[in-house]
Amino acid sequence: MAISLAEDIRSVTDLKRNTKEILNHAHSTGRPIVLTVNGRADSVLMDVAVYEKQLRAANLSRLLAPAEEEVTAGKTRPMKEFLKEF
Repeated sequence: MAISLAEDIRSVTDLKRNTKEILNHAHSTGRPIVLTVNGRADSVLMDVAVYEKQLRAANLSRLLAPAEEEVTAGKTRPMKEFLKEF
């Protein structure tokens, strides 16, 4: 999900003045809004459904990481052997 530099970077002052518009934008595009303070990136505002989806993906990635390390280290066995034991 690419951020639009023209549309998705807003100041905190702009958020205070146009909260509903900025929230509607985040919901309709599904893209995060980068909030700036004194011209520097400070926080990210995003739609809760998008956040939950990314959180699930990150959690799944953490669960898969040990298995990927085992495969890389050559710690595998034939599926028939596993199923027989299972």
